[in-house]
Amino acid sequence: MCMKIEEKTKKKQSNFLKKLNNKMISNLKINLINSRKYFSKKLINIFKSKKIDEKLFEEIETHLLTSDIGVKTTQKIINELNFLNKNKKIKNSENMYEHLKEKISHMLLNAQEPLLITEKFPFIILIVGVNGVGKTTTIIKIAKKYKSEGKKVMVVAGDTFRAGAIDQLEILGKNNKIPVICDYKKSDASSIIFTAIKNAKKNNADVLIIDTAGRLHNKFHLMEELKKIVKVIKKLDPSAPHESMLIIDANTGQNTLNQVEFFNNAIKISGITLTKLDGTSKGGIIIAIADQFNIPIRYIGTGKDNNDIYKFKSYDFVQALFSDIN
Repeated sequence: MCMKIEEKTKKKQSNFLKKLNNKMISNLKINLINSRKYFSKKLINIFKSKKIDEKLFEEIETHLLTSDIGVKTTQKIINELNFLNKNKKIKNSENMYEHLKEKISHMLLNAQEPLLITEKFPFIILIVGVNGVGKTTTIIKIAKKYKSEGKKVMVVAGDTFRAGAIDQLEILGKNNKIPVICDYKKSDASSIIFTAIKNAKKNNADVLIIDTAGRLHNKFHLMEELKKIVKVIKKLDPSAPHESMLIIDANTGQNTLNQVEFFNNAIKISGITLTKLDGTSKGGIIIAIADQFNIPIRYIGTGKDNNDIYKFKSYDFVQALFSDIN
């Protein structure tokens, strides 16, 4: 009797997860419509009923490059297809399309690693990135996710450069019932963050998310200030920050790769979140990042709504990106 009840419970849980997963893929399909129209539909047309020859390879290469996948990653994909073709592993152009899709899926799978909140009190997440990538809104989206999981979340307004940055974070925090620690009197970000960590410890916060000023990755003095912030955090917790998350605008194109490299060299990035994937018609930059950096993609943002952020799952993303479009 107990076994039957347990089996029924497992079946119900399995069906619920399937429905949840299908809903997520459906939402991604809608939000990635621009990328699907340009990247996927055009790619399907390139392969459809064509002879496998040098011209086909050139068309594929051109499309991958113009989709922001970049030279290095594009060359990997083309070399793989060439190898399979020479070794007669490809039957026709449609079959070649499936191999390309598989190669991209494998690249993205390497970047799939969800952020796990370990038993650090508080678990400190440092948010970094250049100006205009959507750091502030992403912080609130992530904070709301953790709050919905029953965690006590606090946010630090550490952007002291941009006018109105503290106000923006305070308003968003208030609207979503997430406490924001700020200090209008202090202009030094490190000092505000130091006080905020003490406050979070005192209030037994589970997660503390730290906002920082948008900074150009190639400005030496700004990157040095970021290093100073990390040193200050470590004074209160040598193991922190427990996550250094780089926020990237998917519309930025190949300059994104420079951002990852510079920020990673400065403070060692442990996770990446891509925003505004709904606004790009290319979408290939996520493939380039997954291929060229050994850094997990934690989240993808696909809109302005608080729910338009997803834990990155390669299977869901590939299913949504490569789905047929009329």
